[in-house]
Amino acid sequence: MTGPEFLKRLPEALNGDAVAGIASTIQFNLSSPAYIQIIDGKCTVHEGTTDAPDVSLGMSDEDLVALLTGKIDGVSAYMSGRLQVDGDLMLAKDIPSFFDTAKLC
Repeated sequence: MTGPEFLKRLPEALNGDAVAGIASTIQFNLSSPAYIQIIDGKCTVHEGTTDAPDVSLGMSDEDLVALLTGKIDGVSAYMSGRLQVDGDLMLAKDIPSFFDTAKLC
């Protein structure tokens, strides 16, 4: 499964309690760029790039799936260079908690 295909599954796995009060745009620089917007407890996925993301994450499609399903730790991926982050580091750290990994596996 490609990273963009995986991202399309995120809205069904959104943890509403974890994103309460969050309004963010997250850019994923993958094999095909895509971004998600989390606003008012809802998640939407868009192909391409956005002009002003709150945070941009660069990684392989495989690492994205592993990160959001809990198979790799974001801090470890960042420290080893498998994950590049530009923007709000605290938001980037919290992204895996926004989704129910059981629904993504």
